[in-house]
Amino acid sequence: MQQGKAMAAGRDGLDNERRVAERFSMAGRKALVTGGSVSIGREIALAFAEAGADVAIQYARAADIGFGRDDAADATVAEITGRGRKGAAVEADFAVAGEAGRSAAEARRLLGGLDVLVVCASIQYRTPFEDVTAEQIERQIQVNFKATIELMQAVLPSMREAGFGRILTIGSVNQIAPEPVLSVYAALKSAQNNLAFNLAREYAPHGITINNLSPGLIATERNKWRREDAAAWRAIEQDCSPMRRAGRPSEMAGAALLFCSEAGSYITGADLQATGGRHLAWS
Repeated sequence: MQQGKAMAAGRDGLDNERRVAERFSMAGRKALVTGGSVSIGREIALAFAEAGADVAIQYARAADIGFGRDDAADATVAEITGRGRKGAAVEADFAVAGEAGRSAAEARRLLGGLDVLVVCASIQYRTPFEDVTAEQIERQIQVNFKATIELMQAVLPSMREAGFGRILTIGSVNQIAPEPVLSVYAALKSAQNNLAFNLAREYAPHGITINNLSPGLIATERNKWRREDAAAWRAIEQDCSPMRRAGRPSEMAGAALLFCSEAGSYITGADLQATGGRHLAWS
């Protein structure tokens, strides 16, 4: 009798796990994650693959080389396919007008469709406002905002026609708690969030959700140089949020999965502050 109860409990446990997995399923979905070779983008791409989606990642080879991760794109695609899903990589420099739209078209071709878009690629310059150069301003505008418009214009028509779509922009806590040395970056993240909020209302009747995820301080390849001095990094962490630690890229993947899976089907126009509490009154 005890053995029978244990077997029944085991079956119930497996059934519960299956039901939870179904809530967060992306089975049959085809997703493009920009900036998907490293850090937050990579973790989101892998989470989508685990949830059943085929995933293409956009990456900038020069950026990965700068991080010392020359093979990052190939490694991420290998992990996607290792999870039993189709994976692909599209090299594109979003600082060049038109490349964002091309990357979406190429991802659609490689996957045989595209119904999920995560806009994660961005750049920043940690520069006092009075020292920001015209070149830095223009490059950030192109990569952090114009490319987002290109991507959305490339994917929204087919999503509307299909009656389904999921778009997630990756913002920043700098939208509401800007660092002085990131003035232009913060302003553009606010603009991107406004764009997502505006389009969410317009496209909701067509089965398309558009949301924004705003990370706080996350230990990424981009700020790896700040972690070279462990004591200095710890001091930064202590002051970054009520949790007094930086987040991990993997901690952003669950939120992205919520927005882009069946579990988030009734959420649109939202901005989720995944900041460890940094967005709260904090000093």
